[in-house]
Parts: sequence; structure tokens; C-alpha cells
Amino acid sequence: MIWLTDKIEFPPYNFTTKEGIIALGGDLSTERLIYAYKNGIFPWFSEDDPIVWYCPHERMVLFPDDLKISKSMQKIIKKNEFTITENTTFEEVIYNCKSIDRNDGLGTWITDDMQQAYINLHKKGIAKSIEIWQNKKLVGGLYGLEINNIFCGESMFSKISNASKLAFIYLVKNKNYKLIDCQVYNDHLASLGAKEIDRNLFLNILKK
Repeated sequence: MIWLTDKIEFPPYNFTTKEGIIALGGDLSTERLIYAYKNGIFPWFSEDDPIVWYCPHERMVLFPDDLKISKSMQKIIKKNEFTITENTTFEEVIYNCKSIDRNDGLGTWITDDMQQAYINLHKKGIAKSIEIWQNKKLVGGLYGLEINNIFCGESMFSKISNASKLAFIYLVKNKNYKLIDCQVYNDHLASLGAKEIDRNLFLNILKK
């Protein structure tokens, strides 16, 4: 396993383990994070652990034309009961993604340092958020990074049913990204049309 130094670089992709780990250590500086995402690499680790950098062999992505909207979601959208905004309360979105209770337990990986690192990226206009409001209360949303006309999704949350799904659908239909990077497989995103593709294909699209 390769440990990073202060120099902003990563090992060649063929050093990636079968679990998708390409390196350990380093920092969460704005410069390193931007460099990482431009090369298809992202951090994912727990509090008090070293930073773990991933570049999975199979990448979960959504091509906008493949978006699937169920009939029940179409009805929810038509009711127009929610207000959708962009980048109005990024810090509240990432706080909710970090702290909300999840059945799958995936909310705990956003550490305090990670939270601040993505807030710093947002202040530079690179990290973006979508917010879902009901009766002037934030009930759902998502955030991620905008890299080369690709949205690299990081996390989402819902306080009521379907709120995060609505944020995702809005992102795909209204932001004109050529690809949504969902990183790793999960059933929720697969139901919306996301699928796994080979890493090399993903990197070719990312770097065009």
C-alpha cells in the first residue's frame, strides 16, 4: 500500500487494490482534492483512520439519458409540493448528510475534516448542492463536485420520503451534465438508472 507525501500526486492506477484503494494518507487540501477528482480518485474513510483514497475498478455512473423516473415519482413531481434550490445552503446540506440517521450506516464516513474540506471547495465554486424544501424547511438534498462537466456525487439525505431522489432527478434533468459519477454501487441509484462501467471508460469520459 502506497502512502502519499506532501507532493500532490497519486500512484499509477495499476497500484489499485482489488477493493479499489489506490493510496493512503496525504491531506484534504483543496488542491489535492481537485487533483484527485480530476483523476477519478476520491477519499472515503472513518474518523481517526488515515485518509483512504479510492479509484474502483468498476465505477457506478448515470448517463442522463438512462434516468428512470417511476410513475409514483412522476406523480410527486407533478404535485409541485416542494421548492428546489441550488447552492443556497451548502453547509446545512453537508451537515445533514453527515449527521442524519441512516439504515445502511453510511452517514458516518463524513468526518469533521471532510466536512470542512468540501465547504472550502464550495467557497471556490467547485462543490455544489441541491436543496429540497417543504413549507420553508429543508427536507432533503445532495452535494458533490463539478469536474469537467461531470457531477461527482458525494452524499444525499432525506428527512421525508423521496426528497433525496427528487434532488437527484432535478440534478440530472436540469444541469446538463454529461455524466453523474455515483462512485460505488447501491440499489437506490440503480433504481434510478445508474450502472457500473469499467474504470478505463469512466476515466476516458472524465478526462475528455
